[in-house]
Amino acid sequence: MARHVRVQGLAGDDPRFNVPSRTLANVNFNEVKRIIEMGEGKTAREFFNLGQSKKFMQTMLVAEACKRLVDAGKTNSIRDLYYMTKHTIAGTRENTFDDQAESDPIIEDLEVTLDSLREELHLFASNKGAMVGELTVVDGGDVIDCRRMGTGGWSVPSIVEPNVIEFRECEAKFILLVEKDAMWRRLNEDKFWKLHHCILIHGGGQPPRGVRRLMHRMVNELKLPLYVFVDNDPWGYYIYSVVKQGSISLAYESRRMAIPSARFIGLSSADVQKYQIPDEVTIRLEDTDIARAKEIMAYPWFQGKKHWQTEIQRMLSSKVKLELEALSAKGITFASDEYLPRKLKEKDFLD
Repeated sequence: MARHVRVQGLAGDDPRFNVPSRTLANVNFNEVKRIIEMGEGKTAREFFNLGQSKKFMQTMLVAEACKRLVDAGKTNSIRDLYYMTKHTIAGTRENTFDDQAESDPIIEDLEVTLDSLREELHLFASNKGAMVGELTVVDGGDVIDCRRMGTGGWSVPSIVEPNVIEFRECEAKFILLVEKDAMWRRLNEDKFWKLHHCILIHGGGQPPRGVRRLMHRMVNELKLPLYVFVDNDPWGYYIYSVVKQGSISLAYESRRMAIPSARFIGLSSADVQKYQIPDEVTIRLEDTDIARAKEIMAYPWFQGKKHWQTEIQRMLSSKVKLELEALSAKGITFASDEYLPRKLKEKDFLD
């Protein structure tokens, strides 16, 4: 990319390069692969364009910093990269970056422009997410027995490629992704993973790339089914959608992260009646919830699924949502002892 820009500059042309568009308008749902894929739409990023020059220079700065890391054989956090590239332009009061929220999207632009993953650019994010269960992994040469990780679990790193993380002994029969740390801790304390021979993992809300990539590897390399356990609200539905089909902004990563075989185990809007969950622990839908639910219903990958249309419409009609913690109203260990075992036994999933 730098060579291309240099040639343009020396020729007296306006330096520019194209960045694939990471928007809903430029993604397609591949019904055969059952994942979201990026389209062909691109936008030009030009140096002599007042509306684009700052982003042009920011992109080149980030690219140059990544090149230095690659040449040095070192890795760095995306936070460190922000500080590597942040400075005040000489003779001005203009900063190259004012906030990390500016540099993170530039990294994603660079990934998709170069068709290279962040990890290949020697960048990583902070660890987020924890795992326990019937699996042994080798992390950077250290053997980690996920059966002996105590109450906190193994902290899932950002880079989980085979040269960093290897799988060893596995007796697990499935993976359970839990949206929230609090419910994950409840299930871990109750040794749900031991009683039901599974791997228990959480990502603290929307799973970060490291967790999604690790689950993708476990599903495909260890041949384990994956069940997604999230809140009964539009945000929980979207977490499931991202895990299953991929995300809109990271559509170029779907082939490495999306898990089309993932199934939704709950919470379902039908569970209020089926499990006699008290009305007192339901939460009234806000206008933003309703608007988001309707957006999700309109996604192509939800439109053709009658059971999902019914599920979301049922939540809208009830005018309430449920958090995972609502199950505690039925008893401290209700989720571990009754709810999840019954769902698994009855194969009560949404696909």
